[in-house]
Amino acid sequence: MVEAVIPEGQYWFVGAFYSDRDPQDQSDRFVSEGVWENGFEDRYLDTVKSMKVGDQIALKSTYVRKKGLPFDPRGHAVSVMAIKAVGVITANPGDGRKVGVDWKRLDRPREWYFYTGRHTIWKVTPSHWMREALLRFAFLDEPQDTDRFRNDPAWAKRFGDLDPKPEQRFEWTAFFETMATALLDFRGRRGELLAHLREMQERHEELGFLMDRDWRDNPVPLKDICPFTVMGTFNRGTTTAKRTEIAADWAEFLGVTVAAPTSFDGIPLLNNQNSWFFPPAGTRLKDDIDSLWDVFEAALAVADSSEDHERFRLAAAYDRAREIYRVGTKLTMGLFWVRPWNFLPLDGRSRQYLKSELMLDQDFFTADGAAYVTLLDTLASKFEDPQFAVHSFPELSWTAYLERDGRRAHAESDAEEVPEPEDDPTPVSPQASYSVRDIIADGCFLDESALNGYLSRWRSKKNLILQGPPGTGKTWLARRLAYALIGTRDNKSALRATQFHPNSSYEDFVRGWRPGSDGKLTLVDGPFLEMVERANANPDVPHVMLIEEINRGNPVQVFGELLTLIEAGKRSPRESLQLAYPRTTTESVFVPSNLYIIGTMNLADRSLAIMDLAFRRRFAFISLEPNVNDAWESWMSARHGVESKDLELVRHRFEALNARISEDPTLGSEFRLGHSFVTPPAEERVSSFADWFRGVVDTEIVPTLEEYWFDDATKAEAASAALLEGLE
Repeated sequence: MVEAVIPEGQYWFVGAFYSDRDPQDQSDRFVSEGVWENGFEDRYLDTVKSMKVGDQIALKSTYVRKKGLPFDPRGHAVSVMAIKAVGVITANPGDGRKVGVDWKRLDRPREWYFYTGRHTIWKVTPSHWMREALLRFAFLDEPQDTDRFRNDPAWAKRFGDLDPKPEQRFEWTAFFETMATALLDFRGRRGELLAHLREMQERHEELGFLMDRDWRDNPVPLKDICPFTVMGTFNRGTTTAKRTEIAADWAEFLGVTVAAPTSFDGIPLLNNQNSWFFPPAGTRLKDDIDSLWDVFEAALAVADSSEDHERFRLAAAYDRAREIYRVGTKLTMGLFWVRPWNFLPLDGRSRQYLKSELMLDQDFFTADGAAYVTLLDTLASKFEDPQFAVHSFPELSWTAYLERDGRRAHAESDAEEVPEPEDDPTPVSPQASYSVRDIIADGCFLDESALNGYLSRWRSKKNLILQGPPGTGKTWLARRLAYALIGTRDNKSALRATQFHPNSSYEDFVRGWRPGSDGKLTLVDGPFLEMVERANANPDVPHVMLIEEINRGNPVQVFGELLTLIEAGKRSPRESLQLAYPRTTTESVFVPSNLYIIGTMNLADRSLAIMDLAFRRRFAFISLEPNVNDAWESWMSARHGVESKDLELVRHRFEALNARISEDPTLGSEFRLGHSFVTPPAEERVSSFADWFRGVVDTEIVPTLEEYWFDDATKAEAASAALLEGLE
């Protein structure tokens, strides 16, 4: 039998939905009126204008199906394109809005599988076997060879006859998709989800992290939750057995009958220090969690249909959700979990793989929803190429981990080990958490509520300055508040410290020209822009810029135009500005919301200039006091074994010295001495506190008092002698 020849020419597959404004099926109207219309105001105009009289056209709709198929889908959803009518274009007025069509309605829609269009308008030419097969099916009424398609590399791992390697079957995907579908029914029943979560927390101590935080940063029960955070409960660093157990617990509650997976190959995991998709109650906006449900619902709809109105809805929801604090590119991990065959996770390893192995040069961190959807289309098209390196999103994620680590990074054993945090491009040891209680244990003499208040204010304002007399532990506390904000002291790249001085400049701190080894000037980023880049590269992790002696320089001059961008309300790409030294004419920079600034100020430094009011307005200020108090005594006794009588004596003498300094008309309270003068470092072993204290008085306190009372040596001598009197 001679195979019919596909005539040369243009072939069009067009959607039956009118637009995003009126998403109703227009098939009957189009056929009865002999037209096809582009209902979008500003899309596809040039494409419609390119349609020619005589071109063949097919009216399609797309959806997914798991049952009633002419082959075994193995529990997976199959992409289906139904052909409802075919015809020939008879007229094109050239307005980009409408073409005339001589339609032939089919007695019943004919279903085509796997290779389906991803846009309202799909131009198909007979350039390779898949396209030729589609054209023969639609316009020559030939059957589809579904065996050939399902065994093609693009679909073989889900539907093929030859079983792939065990770790590449991605059997977990069926459970994840079914659970996500069940979760959608609970959008309006979140109270039931939370009630079950509380029951699960009694059975699984690993879920203890799911406690909310009020505006004082105190733990309180969750009052709302998003679907991605639910899915994240079994996509964190723990054993495979525990992940299976938690997943099965949720499945029983949701009525999911698919067995919980016992293997999680190809799934990027959340950082254990950052496992939420929404901020705590104290800083959460009213619509944050609803925005996450919106993008979740839109994602499931897109996975079921490639109609453009659903894609536009997803792009808009994606943009809203991605702006939520704690989300960033982590949102794509959640999308991958709920529909792994439809969405790309942009975790650290996947991004690296896309750039280094697949040569996709794209800024994944600033991409909006439209760019993300376009990236999905680009990759889905490449997956259909047998020569392409990978053929699905789960395979891409799995391969990215293999390529990055050179080992089976996702094949966790039942050993008690924690997988590396998401977005960290190199294998690392598990990071120990760090909290306010750790600050107190390290030797802070403030109470827990005060420290929680500092952190809450810092999270809200983004910029914080610790000010106080010398020795009050400003730099010490600034570092530990940074550790608590980040959640660990092990993430070295998330914290950078610098110190201002009278000669500090914009060129040193932000960007400036430097002579290179070849004698030519090179534009070099300073520490602040380096931290901007790090924070943008890891949007889910808080980053901290610590500036010691922030007012010893001229902060307004050193920050330059970035003084505007560090303001809490201007931390977004929409507020970006061009730098004084741009690398290109179009380059603009913004300060990301996950970059926090903390500075220290010594109020007793007479050389300091008055702080500019515009600069002050952008910072919250915390005043630290000398804390030789009960907490100090308890810590000194427990850590260094100092006897109570010696502590009482030193405390009494030190308070008397500070009172004398405060009352001096030439000094004042800002010149008092802080508790660090009388507190040995935690790691130092003090065999004799009296000897240690005499050394501090002689080498630190006396020189300071002599500077204070440089015109009255006897006053400094008397004050020093009073400190040591009676100390054995």
